[in-house]
Amino acid sequence: MQLNTLVPKTKNKKTAPVGRGGTRGKTSGRGTKGQSARAGHKIRPEMRDLIKKLPKLRGHGKNRARTVRTNRTLPSGVNLSALEAAYQAGETVAPGSLLERGLVRRSKGRAPEVKILGTGALSKALVIKDCALSSAARAAVLAAGGTIHD
Repeated sequence: MQLNTLVPKTKNKKTAPVGRGGTRGKTSGRGTKGQSARAGHKIRPEMRDLIKKLPKLRGHGKNRARTVRTNRTLPSGVNLSALEAAYQAGETVAPGSLLERGLVRRSKGRAPEVKILGTGALSKALVIKDCALSSAARAAVLAAGGTIHD
């Protein structure tokens, strides 16, 4: 193989001359006048106008999407009145048992984080495991004779 024997695989196809008479003469298919008829014209992107109209939020960095924690899961709240109705004295309250009794829903396919809130009264001694408690709920559980395992 020598340099003078090399042949290109594709043909050297020329673009059709436009604006020199013939089928595509004068305005060369650009219509008449205006910004789009000019050489080197650039149209402002539509998306940029939409972005400009959005309110700018302060305090979240230049790129808000990077500073917001999207994978965070908030705990499901359960009131003492719901525990009073669903559990017998001495039973264990845990995220799994709350899920079985329908007091909380699955979060991302599994039992959620649970926080027990102090609304309502509790008269039964319950064993509480793997749940966060508000200060009012903690006081009510301990006053009823229950135990808390963190």
